[in-house]
Amino acid sequence: MKITVATVKPFAPAAVAIIKETAEDAGYEFALLEKYESQNDLIEAAKNTEALIIRSDKATREVIEAGNRLKIIVRAGAGYDNIDLTAASEKGIIAMNTPGQNSNAVAELALGLMVFTARSKYNGKSGNELKGKKLGIHAYGNVGKLVAKIAQGFGMDVFAFDAFVPKEIIEADGVKALDSADELYSICQYVSLHIPSNEDTKQSIDYELLSKMPENATLVNTARKEVIHEDELLKLMAERDDFKYVSDIAPDKKTEFEEKFANRVFFTPKKMGAQTVEANLNAALASVKQIINFFENGDTTFQVNK
Repeated sequence: MKITVATVKPFAPAAVAIIKETAEDAGYEFALLEKYESQNDLIEAAKNTEALIIRSDKATREVIEAGNRLKIIVRAGAGYDNIDLTAASEKGIIAMNTPGQNSNAVAELALGLMVFTARSKYNGKSGNELKGKKLGIHAYGNVGKLVAKIAQGFGMDVFAFDAFVPKEIIEADGVKALDSADELYSICQYVSLHIPSNEDTKQSIDYELLSKMPENATLVNTARKEVIHEDELLKLMAERDDFKYVSDIAPDKKTEFEEKFANRVFFTPKKMGAQTVEANLNAALASVKQIINFFENGDTTFQVNK
């Protein structure tokens, strides 16, 4: 059986090497498709493999339907909205992610963006310190927990809201658990977003919610651009010259944000959350091990489609 790595944005060479070595040591054929120019290349790769490892690549219905030998797709990372889960389920293909493998990289980036913004983008002008500031964590999963831990090291006062995580789990980490997103945004000068993109969350970060934030507020987004209601954020920033927005995901209206609020926005040139050597290796190794464990033992622990 074949395991294919298909990445338009490649893994680090060391990560590719560890996937190849692990796959071949377990008796699997290994194939690599990198920096491909057309979605048709991914469709062709899917036709000739039993397992597919992707990153931000789009495992669309066309890709999945072409995979007549395909049994499993693993997204190396936490988010999996780039896989058509309905199409995978219809065809009996297992879809998985690798939760937690990129978490520390994303958490460190979130705090880095806060420091960068607080210190006026290192432009030589006076800035502010994070110590003593209130940080709200919107969704307390693997990344949120690590953001809390690092922020506590900075001396920040950390709050969190997650409708799906019991309060006692949050508060066991020394974080104050709140009852609603409204309360979180009303209290915190900094809010770090870690919510997934789904039908309930798309455009949920809107004018009504953001307008509750106190003076000199900063919104930090290392989640997904789709959760932001961009028109309403633009409206808010036009009304409040104290409001800042920094993101690891450039918005669709990036040009408008930068033209109107150049001193109060920052977007990374490309999604950087998982772009560390360590995260690359962690996610790569987890991906291939999950595939082998699925084929050898039927393990579906990290399955995201049912």
